[in-house]
Amino acid sequence: MKYSTSLPDDPDTHEDFRSTNKVESSGPSLKDVVEQDVKENPVMIYMKGIPENPQCKFSAMAVRVLQQYSVHLSARNILENAELKGAVKAISHWPTFPQIFIKGEFIGGSDIILNKHQNGELKEKLKDILADQKPE
Repeated sequence: MKYSTSLPDDPDTHEDFRSTNKVESSGPSLKDVVEQDVKENPVMIYMKGIPENPQCKFSAMAVRVLQQYSVHLSARNILENAELKGAVKAISHWPTFPQIFIKGEFIGGSDIILNKHQNGELKEKLKDILADQKPE
C-alpha cells in the first residue's frame, strides 16, 4: 500500500471539496438589510437581545426610554449574528450598541436617547411617528 500526505494543487477540483458557502451571492448583503430596516421602520433599534428580553443594561435602558412614548419598536438582536454588528457599525460609524435610528436617521445609543428624552428632543422626534401610528 502506498499512502500520500500531499494535497493536490487545487483542492476545489473534486466536487466534495467545492465551497458551498453562497452567502455573499444569494440575496441582499447585510448592509442592504440594515439600510432597508432603517428605511422601512420608523423606530429601529439594534441591540443586545430583544425589547422583551434585553441582554445588557444599555439596551434595557434604551428600550425603557423608547417605551415611554408607546411607539412601535422594530429591533434586531446583534448577538445572533456578529456580521450584523459590523454592517450596522459601517452605516452608523458608531462603535457601541444599542444603536437607535428614527425616521432613517441614526440618533445614537442609550445615553443619547436618555439625554434627548430628558431635554424634550426625543418627544419632538417621535411626534410624527406617534401621529401616524394607528391604535392597536
